[in-house]
Amino acid sequence: MKAVESPGLTDATSLRAFMEVIIERSPADETEVLVTEQDGALTRFANNGIHQNVAERNTTVRVRVVKNGKTGVASLNQLSAEAARGVLARAIEIADLQTAGETVPLPGPAKAATVDAWFDRTANATPEERADFVGAICRGAARQGLKAFGAFSTSGGQVAIANSKGVFHHHRGTQAAVNTVVMGDAGSGYADRSALDVASLDGEELAAEVIEKAQRNQQAEPVEPGVYEVVLEEYAVGELLEFMSYVGFSALALQEERSFMRLNERITGEKVTIWDDGLDLNGIPAPFDFEGVPTQRVDLIREGVAVGVVYDQQTAAREHRQSTGHGLPAPNTEGPYATNLFMAPGSVDKSRLADGIKRGIWVTRFWYVRVVQPKASIITGMTREGTFLIEDGQLTRPVKDLRFTESMLEALAGTVALSSTTKLQASEYFGATRVPAVRLQRFTFTS
Repeated sequence: MKAVESPGLTDATSLRAFMEVIIERSPADETEVLVTEQDGALTRFANNGIHQNVAERNTTVRVRVVKNGKTGVASLNQLSAEAARGVLARAIEIADLQTAGETVPLPGPAKAATVDAWFDRTANATPEERADFVGAICRGAARQGLKAFGAFSTSGGQVAIANSKGVFHHHRGTQAAVNTVVMGDAGSGYADRSALDVASLDGEELAAEVIEKAQRNQQAEPVEPGVYEVVLEEYAVGELLEFMSYVGFSALALQEERSFMRLNERITGEKVTIWDDGLDLNGIPAPFDFEGVPTQRVDLIREGVAVGVVYDQQTAAREHRQSTGHGLPAPNTEGPYATNLFMAPGSVDKSRLADGIKRGIWVTRFWYVRVVQPKASIITGMTREGTFLIEDGQLTRPVKDLRFTESMLEALAGTVALSSTTKLQASEYFGATRVPAVRLQRFTFTS
């Protein structure tokens, strides 16, 4: 469903004119203007009832100038002409106070693909529509003597970037996201959904999943730690990919010799293929990055072999190559970031992934994950809201949540099977992953 304009967002023509005024008035050698706008609403629920409904509109204007080899950045949250003059003046003043350092020229004009990621029904979703969706979860939980908690958000947003070399890019998109925990007297279950189009989300289907998980996950008993064959649901796999991106998929991490990526070497099992694609509507599209460079697909791991990393302007210049369109707002110390990750599915129905496992662990999701050793890809964390013992291919009983400490690469080296379907997992921060459920030969639980 297409829209002319969102009532909560500035129209693209006015936005461009505002940005061009700042650039034209700038005395700097190079000037960049980045504008983001978000118009969203959130419905929270607890104890089987809605307790909060909030809405927020926010605008951020970020001006970056380069003057005599020195960089200054200033920002504000208004689109007025007076504010524009003020933020430009502050950026210039900040640049003048700096010492000259490494600067990378702003990119020039390049055509970015148009990705239609806007859905009117999502952008214009009402509190009543969110309440109807939440009601399906709460009613279902109440019928089973359980209590539902969670949040359901709908939003429309846009990003635009322009610079003094003639770059102008603009993109709009919508997103709907719901997450829920359903609790019983002695255990809980978790589920979430994300989509560009809120109409594609099914409250009854989500309720059925989380309620069944909560019912199954009552009266969990401890199990001894150790190395187990595991099945990781998509919630856990998405978390793994986000940490792989954070730790190793960046060209900066590779240049600083802290990445686990060993290019052209096999680093995982042959069944593992991972890539980043900001143009794919099956994710959360982003056709250009925060430096104004068009996004391109980057293959990261192909059939277990490390084949590439993502670049921004600075890391690309160091290797005399082109950015892949994965830059964060510059300057920054984080480097480029892969925000639209995909993992190729397999051929096994998710319900059959545990077949043949004599004794293993089924994991719904991870929680409180932290990096232990980035170059070795070692992370630690906990399982949460649905950890089950597998015996002779069947989920036999819930077990108390376990701490794991494991190398992501070593775990994925033992990939036995992947589900034939994939699920979109929106990031807690920005971007998303689309992943299958995965069966791994070994996974180390430490306590």
